[in-house]
Amino acid sequence: MRTEYDLLGQLEVPVAAYYGIHTVRALENFYITGIPIHKELVEALVVIKKAAALTNTSIGALDPEKGEAITAACDEILAGALRSQFVVDCMQGGAGTSANMNVNEVIANRAIEHLGGQKGDYHLIHPLDHVNLHQSTNDVFPTAVRIAAIRLLKPVTESFANLQSALQEKEEEFSRIIKAGRTQLQDAVPVTLGQEFGAWAQAISRDRWRLYKAEERLRQVNIGGTAVGTGLNAPRSYIFTMIEKLRDLTGISLARTDYMMDPTQNCDVFVEVSGLLKTAAVNLSKIANDLRLLSSGPYTGIGELTLPGVQAGSSIMPGKVNPVIPEAVNQVAFQIIANDTAITLAAMSGQLELNAFLPVIAKNLFEELDLLDHTLPIFITRCIDGIAANEQTCRENLENSTVTLTALTHIIGYDKGTEAALILKETGKSIHDIILEKNWMTAAQLEEVLKPERLTSPSMDKKH
Repeated sequence: MRTEYDLLGQLEVPVAAYYGIHTVRALENFYITGIPIHKELVEALVVIKKAAALTNTSIGALDPEKGEAITAACDEILAGALRSQFVVDCMQGGAGTSANMNVNEVIANRAIEHLGGQKGDYHLIHPLDHVNLHQSTNDVFPTAVRIAAIRLLKPVTESFANLQSALQEKEEEFSRIIKAGRTQLQDAVPVTLGQEFGAWAQAISRDRWRLYKAEERLRQVNIGGTAVGTGLNAPRSYIFTMIEKLRDLTGISLARTDYMMDPTQNCDVFVEVSGLLKTAAVNLSKIANDLRLLSSGPYTGIGELTLPGVQAGSSIMPGKVNPVIPEAVNQVAFQIIANDTAITLAAMSGQLELNAFLPVIAKNLFEELDLLDHTLPIFITRCIDGIAANEQTCRENLENSTVTLTALTHIIGYDKGTEAALILKETGKSIHDIILEKNWMTAAQLEEVLKPERLTSPSMDKKH
């Protein structure tokens, strides 16, 4: 063990540990979830420390040898080294101070080794005086959360694009299958099966576009604002150079916000992004619900679709296959909606110049993005791509209901339509047979009215 000191006294730190006393105190205080801070957040924090070292060296505020050692340590971590040393819980008090200190200490101790020293010899490289130079947790942590969120958002946006494409392919495949459309779970009007998939694709298209645009707000960062956004203790040259270094290192078009006190204390951008993820979750859950209904049965339910069978459905009921992929999508949606509530409460609970609850915002936002990143490809490949239409069932359901009457009322009139509905109810005859027996229309006229293209509105004629 080695002994380290801080404001509260001294503590023993494992000699092999690259973290230090501040991290040890965080481990003692915040063993809450057992889940460390997100790996993307670690990388974002380390990138910020590298940018700061480069910036401080370039403006003459940091000895070049120390700056090179810090930069080398950051590069090693970004390449995958020392990841086991980032141990603080994702749920922590202090507005992210524990996470910031964990990163400062690991980088400092590895940089010390680069200079030939032993871990804990902070005369060579100090976690605060050197690694954290011209920074505060209050500008580092919010900036890191934004960088991590942007990186996690990109693959999610791409997955929504892939889901939209998969639904549109099914829209085309099923474009000529006429079936019963339902409102309030009751038979309503004829539609094509393709149109149902097309409507889902439209909803996902909106989600894709909203999430793509959300990145613009996340790019506004408060790095250089230090404690409360005033830039206290950070020279002007550092503030302007720092954002340039960060842009170069991240490949993200980050921008220094014009009023740095704003993102230091206000977390509405995270509420906005989470709200868009919640909106997407609502659409995903609606689609999953519809798929479960349309594939229900398969012998006693609606049964118009067959979902891919991915596992046996029961330990007691032979032959049962459940819609487990849509069920998983539903559950992910429920969790995202719950996370959004936590983010909303945390954002509104900030006080004065800082929101102390950014760690729980980050934890829940990153979980939302991870859930979607993992779930959407599964939804596409193990459900949507393999959906098959039960065309005969669609036809039988259509013929054995009053659905087609709506499409015929402009020809035969509402009263005759009502009469046909009553005959169907009493005799079980199909609407098609009733119309022909009554000589209200010819077979050719019926066929013309019920062509798939007659059921398509002008707005649906072109591709999405």
